[in-house]
Amino acid sequence: MNFNLQQEAAALSEYWSPKILGQVNDQYLKVAKLKGDFAWHSHDNEDELFIILAGQLTIQYESYEIHLNTGDVHIVPKGVRHNPVCAEECLVALIETVTTQHTGSEVTAMTKSIAVQLGEQKS
Repeated sequence: MNFNLQQEAAALSEYWSPKILGQVNDQYLKVAKLKGDFAWHSHDNEDELFIILAGQLTIQYESYEIHLNTGDVHIVPKGVRHNPVCAEECLVALIETVTTQHTGSEVTAMTKSIAVQLGEQKS
């Protein structure tokens, strides 16, 4: 399997709708195009890894925030409420276990199922 993370993320047409590119053991490799606010949520049993491919992303936590730039990597610990936001378009890669739900136990209009992320179903 061979692909370019930046090209795959840039080709996405919908913000906040991750695309699963592949699976390594029990981890999905995903890309997403982000802009604006997402949703406060947590993943009770899984850490979440963000790799910034292009742009800037802020991850808000309840008492502080982290500012990330192109090339930065950040791990959101399991069980910690967070909200990704970005004023301008940002391209990211995500590494998440196959059990990770898009918005954790919170279901919003922005929530994408694993079937949608795999391209098996329309959003």
